[in-house]
This record gives sequence, C-alpha cells and structure tokens, in this order.
Amino acid sequence: MADNKEITLPVADPNDPYAMPAAMPSSVDHAARSFAVEDFAQPERKQDEWRYTPIERISEFFDVFKPSGATTITVSMIDGSDLTDGVTLSQVKIGEGLSGTVSKPNDRVSAVEWNSATTATVLELSGEISQPVLVRVHGAGKELDALHLVISAADQTHADVVVEHDGMARLAEGVEVVTGTDSHVSTTFIQEWDKDAKHVANHRIHVGRGASLRHSVVTLGGDIVRIRMDQDFGGEQGDLNMLGIYFVDPGEHIEHRTMVVHNHPECKSRVVYKGALDGQGAHSTWVGNALIEPTAPGTDSYELNRNLVLTPGAIADSEPNLEIENGNIIGAGHASSVGRFDDAELFYLQSRGIPENEARKLVVRGFFGELVEEIGIPAISDHLMTVIDRRLARGESDAMAQVLEDK
Repeated sequence: MADNKEITLPVADPNDPYAMPAAMPSSVDHAARSFAVEDFAQPERKQDEWRYTPIERISEFFDVFKPSGATTITVSMIDGSDLTDGVTLSQVKIGEGLSGTVSKPNDRVSAVEWNSATTATVLELSGEISQPVLVRVHGAGKELDALHLVISAADQTHADVVVEHDGMARLAEGVEVVTGTDSHVSTTFIQEWDKDAKHVANHRIHVGRGASLRHSVVTLGGDIVRIRMDQDFGGEQGDLNMLGIYFVDPGEHIEHRTMVVHNHPECKSRVVYKGALDGQGAHSTWVGNALIEPTAPGTDSYELNRNLVLTPGAIADSEPNLEIENGNIIGAGHASSVGRFDDAELFYLQSRGIPENEARKLVVRGFFGELVEEIGIPAISDHLMTVIDRRLARGESDAMAQVLEDK
C-alpha cells in the first residue's frame, strides 16, 4: 500500500522575495554568468540562444584566440577636438580597474572575448559634458581581434557618447556601461562595417538609481553582426530607453538580442527596434527579453520590434518574450511585426505625382525617421538618413541591373 503523505505548499518568506512565487529559475534569464569559457557549451542551433544564428559563419569566435591588434580605437570630442574636462581615457589590463565590474559574460562568445582581450579601454565621464564624445573603432584586417570598452558615468553626469565601427574586421567586442545615481547619459553604437566584416558583441549595462540611459544601436553593414545586450537597474526610479535601427542587404545576417531585467521598484524601460531588409538572403533577428522580478513593484515596461521587408527573399525573425513575477506593476507589454510596403501609402503618394521609387524612399524614411530623430545628435541623425538613402538607391540600381540581365 502506498504511503499517504500530506502535501505541503511553499510559503512566502518576506525576507526572501525569490522563495515564492519565483521558486523556479526564470525562463527568459536562465543563461549562465561566468568569466570561464568552459562554463558554456559549444553553440549549436538546437540551443535556444543560437537557434536563429548561422553559427557556422562565426565558429572562429567560439574558442580563445590571440588577438591581432589590427583594430584601432581613438577617442575625441565629436568635433575632432581633444577631450574636455570631465572626460578621462585610460587603458588597463583586462580584469583590473573598472573592467569586469558590470555583470559577467553570459554566452560563450562573450566569455571568449574576455579571455582573449589583453587590455580594456576605460572612458570615465563626470559633470556636464558640453558635446558628445566620439569613440572610433576601425578595423584594418581579417585577422581575429578582441576589444573591450568600459563607459562609466559618475553620479549626476550629463553626457553623450557615440561609438562608431567601420572598416574590415573579425571582431569580438565586450562593452560595459555603468551610469551613476541621477545621471542622464546617452550611448549610440553605430556598426557601418565593410561587406565581409564579422562582429560579435556583448553589451552589459547597469543603470543607476534615479538615472536615465538612452542606449541606441544602429547596424548598417557587415557580413554578420550579432549584438547581445544585458541590462539591470541599480536602484529605484531608473529609466532605460533602448533604440535600434538596422538595414540588411542581400546575404547579410544582422542579429540583436536585448535582455531587460527589472529588479528594483518604480523603474521604466522602453525597447523599440526597427529594421528594413532588402534583397535575397537578407536575414535579421531580434529577440527581446524582459523580466520583472518580485523585487520590482511599480514597473513600467514595453518592447516593440517592426520589420519592413522591401523585396522577396528576405527573412526577419522577431521574438518578444516577457516574464512577470510581480503583479503590482504599472504596465508591461510587447509587440512585433514583419510586413511589406503598405500599398495604400504607396498609392497615396503616387496618386499625387510622386514616382514609385521616390515614394518607396519616403515610406522607408518615415519608417525610420522617428527613431533617428530620437537619437538626439544632429550630426549622427543627418548621417544616418544619408546612409539609408544611399542604401535604397543602391538597391534600386541592383534591381535594375538584375532586370536587364534577365532580359
């Protein structure tokens, strides 16, 4: 006869908010955190974190390597002048100083970057910085390279930082961003690589108490670019605004993965990513994760991804994930869409005498325009719209050449 045992239910412990209801590990934030490469399995497509990624195209980043040092990094004010008061630049040995203080690597490629890089570039900000700081990362070869960047803003700092990537590279990059109490900071990361470049990156972000951070990512080129961003808050009333823009050409794979963790009360987050895909084999992936922990009452969170497919043969993966472990919140939601041109919009413009090609440009500019303006740095906004126009014009030229070839 089977033993009859009384069923017991877990009881909430006010001193341990994770005892109940969050008795099980989060399904959206379950990855290991470690500086050791061996703590992560070799990536395979059957693993959830890698199922959208063409891992065979980035397999060189799965094991520790000796960096080439071909990638250069220069820092100035955005007008080209020397660094102003309140901006300090230094180089430290990896693992020393401020490096390695914002969370830990959270997948194999970020652990490989940490163990391959030898030095970290540390940018420290304090006070009122009158103009944006420009960090230029230039790739100068196809040999594997590793780069680590730390951006640290002191309490009550007001500053903008722009990080531009260009050239030819096969780069593993680690970025740490930490903002102090009551600071107001924007960071803009632009990837405008040559066509054959490969870039895998991990951004680890910590938003201070009462601080606001606008974190923008603009990816406009590269054979394969995969950027993972992991964030948490350091106290109540933090405000995070994550913006993303990407334009994917034929054969390119552009992937962005965001992880927002609400771990303190009364914090707000907005994640808005928009992408356009043009040409056969253009492939984008956006995976947006948001976790609201039991310690975060008063949370206000929302994430959105929209994709505009300009031509047949392009593929856009879009996966929003939201896990709520706290019922006392202001709001939480997510949305995603993948679609082609709105025929009604095109018809409206054409009916007013605008040629079809110009009408398509106007629709795409409108699609990206709000986010470009929200970046808030005029020189960068103007450049981005110019690049987008150039990409659209190139797409039209390629399409016409294909028509002539078919004839």
